[in-house]
Amino acid sequence: MLAAIDIGNTNIVVGVFDGEKLVSDFRVSTRHTATSDEYAFLLDGLFRISGVDFEGIDGACMCSVVPPLTEVFETLVERYFHCPLVQVGPGIRTGISISYEAPKDVGADRVVNALAANERFGTDVIIVDFGTATTFDAVTGAGEYLGGVIVPGVTVSLEALFARTAKLPRVEITRPEGVIGRSTVHSIQSGAYYGYLSVVDGLVVRMREEMTPPVKALATGGLASMLCAESQVIDEVDHNLTLRGLRLIWEKNR
Repeated sequence: MLAAIDIGNTNIVVGVFDGEKLVSDFRVSTRHTATSDEYAFLLDGLFRISGVDFEGIDGACMCSVVPPLTEVFETLVERYFHCPLVQVGPGIRTGISISYEAPKDVGADRVVNALAANERFGTDVIIVDFGTATTFDAVTGAGEYLGGVIVPGVTVSLEALFARTAKLPRVEITRPEGVIGRSTVHSIQSGAYYGYLSVVDGLVVRMREEMTPPVKALATGGLASMLCAESQVIDEVDHNLTLRGLRLIWEKNR
């Protein structure tokens, strides 16, 4: 079985594949000071709940945008999985060509998502990833990463609003009953939900104008389902897009 590991700024997502089938996936908080032993202890419990044993892992593929944790998980794979590790980075075959002024500046997770979306659709595609930052990536049907857009994530924006204002409260991210807020909490929730929905729809429409039709739009990330429920442009939501991309990269490099 393959362990696919996506290390992000807010969460670490781990999936276990048996062949092409994703049999289990877990999402844990990113802790920059945690050790490989601490993460191994946590993952061991989650694996066992799902009926998976560390000894059953015979390969691992990882992408990371958190340098302090990259080595932590390299050690975890070596010490506890005892298996080969493919880490997304320079020299790794991805099948995606990068048309970016500085190709190394493209986050590993964005390349992985580009591969998964390209394999899925085979046409031009826009990937919207709701993470710490909300990213928009444009990929051609030929597998060329054109570039994208980066905006502050929903949670980051709300935390900044709470931290920089004296009277506005911290609120839960949820879909309000209507756009026009009848209270301060309702108004903030409306701004977060409908504001980001408008950002997504507006940017996807503008990006499509610079790409070759037909252009699919695919959303991923923890908040994708809620924030895209009323989107007029998102074609599909796939929470495990990055994990599926990691499996494809493993197959290309094993």
